[in-house]
Amino acid sequence: MTNIQDIFKKSNVAVITGGASGIGLAAAKYFAGRGMSVAIADLGGDRLADAANELKAIAGEENVMAVETDVAVKESLEALERAVLQRFGRVHVLMNNAGIGPETSIFSPQANWDHIFAVNLMGVINGTRTFGPKMLSHGEPGLIINTGSKQGITTPPGNPAYNISKAGVKAFTEALQHELRNTEGGKISAHLLIPGFVFTGLTKGDRAEKPAAAWTPEQTVDFMVESLERGDFYILCPDNDVARPVDERRMAWAAGDIIENRPPLSRWHKDYADKFKAFLEQK
Repeated sequence: MTNIQDIFKKSNVAVITGGASGIGLAAAKYFAGRGMSVAIADLGGDRLADAANELKAIAGEENVMAVETDVAVKESLEALERAVLQRFGRVHVLMNNAGIGPETSIFSPQANWDHIFAVNLMGVINGTRTFGPKMLSHGEPGLIINTGSKQGITTPPGNPAYNISKAGVKAFTEALQHELRNTEGGKISAHLLIPGFVFTGLTKGDRAEKPAAAWTPEQTVDFMVESLERGDFYILCPDNDVARPVDERRMAWAAGDIIENRPPLSRWHKDYADKFKAFLEQK
């Protein structure tokens, strides 16, 4: 198991997509605080510039770069990699964190589905496939952290495109870690970040203040680092409303739909509501 202190250290380099706000910016600040050089990638020039200025105040201008990047476009990710390597030489931490969450239904316009898949799923896949080979080849320890979602595991009703994209991130990151751990001489590991309810631009809606149930992005990153120190692959974050045992039972029930041959999404099926409630309350 890699000691992450050998990764989160001065002179090493972190790249974070979706790095201008939320969990991505909180992670970038953590990495910068550890003395790492940091490259954040996002859309929105002013927002990106403001985030870069916050990071420069922590790490110094020479250790921060901000690159306008559309992760939905493979060529944009390739341009990001070229810019980072030209500036910093190599990458030790890749955090594929960019994501969007507009509401969809099964018969929503095709463009809505395509956009969610291009950002949430292909952004992770192409980010990994773009940066991964050179991360492996430089021979130093490193991490690839992909941001998933509990909705990619329990797939609740509503917003199916989002759920499917995050289910794909889970499957891809599992396959990635299997391949990395079987790569001779490889020192890169993969990890799946599964946030709880976090107050970010993606989740806040019309709310101006953080709900009591939500964690801050900083709490989420702190939990992520603690999990990485343990060597966890699945970084399953609680929040102020849902403790880990509840998440575990929800996930176990979802898997049980197949094993028990129940209707799909039976947790929300009227004939199984009482059974799920009793299962959730079991000691």
